[in-house]
Amino acid sequence: MFTGGNTHAFPIAALASFAAVGVLAATSGAQEGMFSGADGYERFMGRWSREIAPLLVRFAKVRDGDTILDVGSGTGALTVAAADVAPSSRIVGIDPAEPYVAFARARLPRDRIRFEVGDAQQLRFADRSFDRSLSLLVLNFIPDRSRALDEMIRVTRRGGLVASAVWDYPQGMEMLRVFWDEAIAIEPAADSSDERHMPLARKGELAALWRAHRLQDVSEEALSIRMRFSSFDDYWLPFLGKQGPAGDYAAALADGAREQLRLRLRRRLLGSGPDRPIELGARAWAVRGTVR
Repeated sequence: MFTGGNTHAFPIAALASFAAVGVLAATSGAQEGMFSGADGYERFMGRWSREIAPLLVRFAKVRDGDTILDVGSGTGALTVAAADVAPSSRIVGIDPAEPYVAFARARLPRDRIRFEVGDAQQLRFADRSFDRSLSLLVLNFIPDRSRALDEMIRVTRRGGLVASAVWDYPQGMEMLRVFWDEAIAIEPAADSSDERHMPLARKGELAALWRAHRLQDVSEEALSIRMRFSSFDDYWLPFLGKQGPAGDYAAALADGAREQLRLRLRRRLLGSGPDRPIELGARAWAVRGTVR
């Protein structure tokens, strides 16, 4: 089990500059900076990944004793959620970002769990190695998503499940929708970086991909959480950590433009009132299918 050829790293969660027609267009240098800081990612999106991960684990029908592959494991949110439900399972998480892998290893040092650097488009594992192959919030960042799904299917046993979830960037991810609405209001050219152009982020798109790859009993479902921020700074400051397209955009702004954006966001979220906790909705589309 868990054997195969060499590991080839390619940035899964590391593409970000999107043209207005939704085409991925980042350079390798931008990729490395945008998804490289584990601590920054944890403050920005990792805490919300931990909230939604148990919902995907339940949707994927993970059972104790399953062998599980976490593709694009990042800082380990999905693996942690799977291990909570299936403590005797063997779980492997792969991610191309070495800082994320190191963070996850330190976070979850258990004998049955392993994190390693790897490429979703060329998995090193033997055919039929896993009962469940899962990916959380990363599939739409992979350049060749079709190949990555083929690989997930290949390494999953017959009758096993392949499942994934992707944020609903166009409508269901309020944290980012508010950010980009205000950024575009200031500078319309910011639309080219808006995650609403991301592939697979709309209802039905993941399910269509699963059916195109001849997975059986395909089911799609909305997974929803509430994002709770203790203050406006708890919302705003993580954008300055340069993680993800929005963080990269905010960090690249001139000081005056960044302050203008900050003030617009504060007014949008708090009006003219004092600082207070903020709650925003977040929805992801999840899909699962059975390997023939």
